[in-house]
Amino acid sequence: MTIRRDKSSGSSEAIIPGQGPVRLNCLIWAGFLIINLILPGCNFATESDRYVTKPITRMDLQQSVVASGAINPIETVLVGAQVSGIIKEILVDYNSEVRRGKVIARIDPRVFEAKVDQCRSALELARAEVEKAKTNLSLATSQFKRYESLWRQRLVSELDLDNNRALYETAQAEFRAAQARASQAAAQLTEAETNLGYTNITSPVNGIVISRNVEVGRTVVASFQTPTLFTIAQDLTQMQVEAAVDGAEVGDIKVGQAATFTVDAYTDKVFSGKIDQVRLAPQTTQNVVTYTVLIQTPNPDLLLKPGMIATVTILTDARTGVLAVPNAALRFQPRGHTAPEAAGRHVVWRLEANEVPRPVLASCGISNGLWTELKNSPLQEGDLVIIDQVSGTRGGGMGLRSLFY
Repeated sequence: MTIRRDKSSGSSEAIIPGQGPVRLNCLIWAGFLIINLILPGCNFATESDRYVTKPITRMDLQQSVVASGAINPIETVLVGAQVSGIIKEILVDYNSEVRRGKVIARIDPRVFEAKVDQCRSALELARAEVEKAKTNLSLATSQFKRYESLWRQRLVSELDLDNNRALYETAQAEFRAAQARASQAAAQLTEAETNLGYTNITSPVNGIVISRNVEVGRTVVASFQTPTLFTIAQDLTQMQVEAAVDGAEVGDIKVGQAATFTVDAYTDKVFSGKIDQVRLAPQTTQNVVTYTVLIQTPNPDLLLKPGMIATVTILTDARTGVLAVPNAALRFQPRGHTAPEAAGRHVVWRLEANEVPRPVLASCGISNGLWTELKNSPLQEGDLVIIDQVSGTRGGGMGLRSLFY
């Protein structure tokens, strides 16, 4: 680019190769315009801070604990198999109503029937051996008594008496052994008959089948642990929420407190219940300790289903017509000011008439998460307390705009 001066007019113009002449003063003013657009009103000094306030208000406060948990029937029964075998028949399905003692499934009984027949035959044999041993004992008893009488008359030797005594005692032992074998056979028969009865899987309670974990033809093995085949809920008109409450808040939970909860399936409906139990056993997950709180709730319309997740709100305390301060005011600390020693109390900054913040000590009560109850404080209803601080600007310095105008 070259600059050419016009001697007659005294003006200068820039000549850019390939683009023609452009007046230099136009370029200069275009540069000024761009600077003013990028840095409008740039100043070198700031104006005094501005405070955002809210008034102390009298209101009703409710303190609550929020938790979540699964909804389940109050009482459920796990039905399993007592014996191993192949499932031959299933007589119920999901949502089936059952009565106590009703057969809900059958295991193939043929192996167990054969075992019963075997044990019954063994018992008959054992009883026959008892009769045989009883007869032998009777004979040995008579013979021993006869030899004992003859020995007293000195008609037989003492050796003959001892031999017959040994035969008598042996017969007694064999009789007792036969009786024991018969009792054992009877017990084995009872066990076999019991196992045969276990092939008919029955419902132990009145209720509704909410889970079925078996199919026809499946082999169940009950050697080490009873397999669960069905889950039966006794009463779905009474449910409970198993809420996990944070360890820092569980101290406010008491049996009998009211609770409300919602579920995703019915977003426009609020369910109610009462605290039934606060379990002492802690549950630790990723270093977070929670405690299980049971909330019982009626379910007459059967809207609540097992396994639903509920968001629970537990009312722990309430106050009526108390002075309340915004929670943001309890956390606020103005820049350039030092808070006094609180000695266990909170510091609230009140905005005075001259726009100067002044610290005020206050004791606090319950909180609803947004507002906190004021106790033993000189603050009055309507006093403005600071919740935030905003910085602004003032025109005391020279801005870039003033350089060009």
